[in-house]
Amino acid sequence: MASAKMGGPSAPAMRRDPYEVLSVTKDSSDQEIKAAYRKLALKYHPDKNASNPEAADCFKEVAYSYSILSDPEKRRQYDTAGFEALESEGMDMEIDLANLGTVNTMFAALFSKLGVPIKTTISATVLEEALNGTITVRPLPLGTPVSGKVEKQCAHFFGVTIDDQQSQAGIVVRVTSAAQSKFKLLYFEQEANEGYGLALQEDSEKTGKVTSAGMYFLHFQVYRMDSTVNALAMAKDPEAAFFKRLEGLHPCEMSELKAGTHIFAVYGDNFFKTASYTIEALCAKSFEETTEKLKEIESQILVKRNELRQFESEYRKALARFQEVTNRYSQEKQCVDELLKQRDSIQASFTNTKPASGSSGGKGSEEYKLDSPAEDSTDGKDKSSTKKKWFNLNMRGSDKKLG
Repeated sequence: MASAKMGGPSAPAMRRDPYEVLSVTKDSSDQEIKAAYRKLALKYHPDKNASNPEAADCFKEVAYSYSILSDPEKRRQYDTAGFEALESEGMDMEIDLANLGTVNTMFAALFSKLGVPIKTTISATVLEEALNGTITVRPLPLGTPVSGKVEKQCAHFFGVTIDDQQSQAGIVVRVTSAAQSKFKLLYFEQEANEGYGLALQEDSEKTGKVTSAGMYFLHFQVYRMDSTVNALAMAKDPEAAFFKRLEGLHPCEMSELKAGTHIFAVYGDNFFKTASYTIEALCAKSFEETTEKLKEIESQILVKRNELRQFESEYRKALARFQEVTNRYSQEKQCVDELLKQRDSIQASFTNTKPASGSSGGKGSEEYKLDSPAEDSTDGKDKSSTKKKWFNLNMRGSDKKLG
C-alpha cells in the first residue's frame, strides 16, 4: 500500500530511549508523538543548521526514534525487549541533498540509478512553508489528471475536494512519471494555526517503464509494504531476508478521508534535474472489485506472516540439526578414512617390506633361497668324491644275511 509514514534513518551509534529523545511518555498517543517529532525535526533539520554538525546527529536521532514509536509493531517490540528486539540494520537510511555537496550528490545519484535504495529528507523550507500556510495550492478535481515539472527539493501542492458520498466510496491519489523521475507523494494534515503538517509520504518506485507512487483511503485498514531491503544483509543471510519479507507490511495511519479539501504534494526528489509528473485523484468506487480483492489478499498475507513466524523457528531448529549431522558425517568420514589408511599401511609392511634385523626370524637367520646349491666347507676338492653314489653300494653282506 502507499501512504507510507515518514521513514526513519539508520540507527545512530549511541542509542537513547526514543521516548526520552522525543520528550514523550510511554502513554503518549500517536498524535502526541507525531507532534513532538515535527517540532524537533524542524528544529534540527540540516537545512537550518548547515554550520552545526551536532544538529545533523540530533536530526538523525529524532528521526530514528520516530521511526520506532510511529510504527505499532516496532513500538511494541521496543516496549517489550528494548533495542535488542529491533532489526536496526534493516531500517531505511535518509540523506539530505542540501548538505551532500556536488561530489557526494553525484555518487548518490549513481547508486540510485544502479538500484540502491537511497531515501532523502524533505527540505525544511517546504515543511516550514506548509506549516506556516504560505504555500500555493492548486485545485485537483477528481478524475482530471494534471501534469507538471517540479524542481529538486521543491513541491507542488494540490487540493482535492470530496463530498460525503465520495468520502464513503474512498479516494485514490496517484502520481506517475513517464520520464522515470524520482519524486515523493506527500499528504498534509490541517493544523490548528491554519497551516499544514506532513502526515504521510510515499517514495516513487519504478514500475515497468514509469516511476509511480500512490495513496489509497478505502475505509478499511489498508497496509503499506516497506520493500526496501538492505542488500548487504540479504547477501549475508538470504534466508533471514525471506522470513522478514512480510514483516515489511505495516498498517497505514489513515484509512479514510472526511468530506472537505485535502492537501497533497509532489516533491522533486531528483538529484540534479526537475521531476516530470502527472497527478490524478480518483473515486475508489470505480475500483470496487479491485479494492475487495486487495482486502482479501492482504488478509491472506497477514495469516501467512504469522505462519512464517512459527515456521521460522521450526526451520531454524531443523537447519541446526541438519548442520549438526552434516558435521558428524564429515568427522566420521575423516575418521574412517584415517583408520583404513593406517590398516593399508600395516598390510603393506607384511607383503612388500623386508623384515628388519632382530625380527621374529631370530638373529643370524638366513633367507631360504630356491635353486641354490648347498655350499661345502671344503674348498678345492671335488664335491662328488665326498658322496657315495647309490648304485656303487656294496650289497654282498646283505645278500649273505638274507641267505
